[in-house]
Amino acid sequence: MLHFPGLEPPPSDPLADSARRSDVDEWGRSERWRRAARRLGSFYYHTWFRVEWEGLANIPTSGGALLVANHAGALPSDAPMIMQGIEEELGRPVYGLADNFFRTIPAIGTGWSRTGGVPAHPDNALRILRDHEQLALVFPEGTKGPSKLAAERYRLRRFGRGGFVETAMRAGVPVVPIAVIGAEESMPILFRLPTAAKLLKLPYLPVTANHLLLGPLLGSVVYLPAKFRFRVLEPVRFDVPAGLAKYPRGRIMDESEAIRLQLQDAIYEMLSQRRSVWFG
Repeated sequence: MLHFPGLEPPPSDPLADSARRSDVDEWGRSERWRRAARRLGSFYYHTWFRVEWEGLANIPTSGGALLVANHAGALPSDAPMIMQGIEEELGRPVYGLADNFFRTIPAIGTGWSRTGGVPAHPDNALRILRDHEQLALVFPEGTKGPSKLAAERYRLRRFGRGGFVETAMRAGVPVVPIAVIGAEESMPILFRLPTAAKLLKLPYLPVTANHLLLGPLLGSVVYLPAKFRFRVLEPVRFDVPAGLAKYPRGRIMDESEAIRLQLQDAIYEMLSQRRSVWFG
């Protein structure tokens, strides 16, 4: 998602009242940057991807919650669209937890931080969820999700070691699963260049359908206009005390796999109902 910090936001923005006097909170997020990002993101959200939601009422309007979604597209478009939608529809800020790699990229790292990006560390998530009672968005597939080939689309990868479940347990907040379709087709990967990625110290280096259609430059930043649908599933709550130093590893893994399977089933059901990649 591109950001233009020079754009001035409209004065009537519903999140403006929550901005700090300094405009930058302890995570590096700036409400002025977020408002500018939402102005640009509005085009992609309403016109390009034509996002539709199901079950938006399952996202709490107050208190902390850990949003968990499947992740796809060489340059993932799902994260900014989920954040855009929740901030527009519910008026709640969303902090996107992602690999610290993004913060290390000059200029892009600053923009990522200013628009709500936070390194995906358990301590960061715990403070956002428990201490500040905010929404955090995480993608448990990690880079395995957006690096999938087109032939592997919509097949969820393992959810790591279930760290997101342990974080939610410790914070005493629910996990809210969000099933996403459309992002897989917005920038599908045809093949990867592992040797070049290693030399450039990148998690992966893809060649996409966008590159073939639009060339190497435009194909790296322009998405295909797939129709996006988001389905928010019922919150998953854990009947365990919050704040413990340790939780049973078997319970964590079981809960993580149950959420993954729940998301996978929802994705398959949504795909069976879809008539067209481009029109929904």
